[in-house]
Amino acid sequence: MSLTVCTWNINSVRLREPLVLKLLQEESPDVLCLQECKSPVDKIPTENFADLGYSLIARGQKGYNGVAILSRLPMEDAGHRDFCAKGDARHVAGRLENGVTIHNYYIPAGGDEPDREKNEKFGHKLDFLTEMRDWFGAEPPEKSILVGDLNIAPLENDVWDHKKLLKVVSHTPIEVEHLDAAQKAGNWVDTTRQLMPDGKVYTWWSYRARDWDAADKGRRLDHIWATEDIAATAREARIHRAARGWERPSDHAPLFTTFDL
Repeated sequence: MSLTVCTWNINSVRLREPLVLKLLQEESPDVLCLQECKSPVDKIPTENFADLGYSLIARGQKGYNGVAILSRLPMEDAGHRDFCAKGDARHVAGRLENGVTIHNYYIPAGGDEPDREKNEKFGHKLDFLTEMRDWFGAEPPEKSILVGDLNIAPLENDVWDHKKLLKVVSHTPIEVEHLDAAQKAGNWVDTTRQLMPDGKVYTWWSYRARDWDAADKGRRLDHIWATEDIAATAREARIHRAARGWERPSDHAPLFTTFDL
């Protein structure tokens, strides 16, 4: 089967419901994973999504965090993990009938200061990544896809200026090391870079830029990984950059990958 998965930090699913509907109508992904939904599950506007044939699996919080999976394929809720025992809605999983499990993550941003002694949020981010590593090591994933806003741009070509961002949260060496350890523990393959190995690749552009498109100071914070047993089936990756320019947009652009499973 052909499976197209999309991940998008929507920055409030209720505020940006029209943009989600636009994406679903124009692109028709089989599975759309949203992060930073900022809504309790019972307040997520599911009716219009259902009219387009999409069911919902979600974990929510009022005004904060929140992850959701919209699927037009039959999917069962495969649970979630409460990382760092904080009660945050930062992970949810769904399982398709072919046995493929899709994990949707929203990793903590980590604040502004890359020092866990001075910044509790940065320590939380590192601890979250360590717990991911330990979980993958203890229960090696199989036939799985991991997507989400991982809030780290790991490679030099994942940011607009590697040297200038080495001390900026999202591209610091310690964050990259923690993400790499989690990736290796689960034998995950970065399918975006597998399919787009060369050149600058971004999925996020700051709201602070007067003209984000012209400045093009982006970062690749959003990711789609696959376990080694299915990674070779990934055949197309693309970023819907134009969506960053839609009316009242998220600061992230949707990232797609198609698999032939």
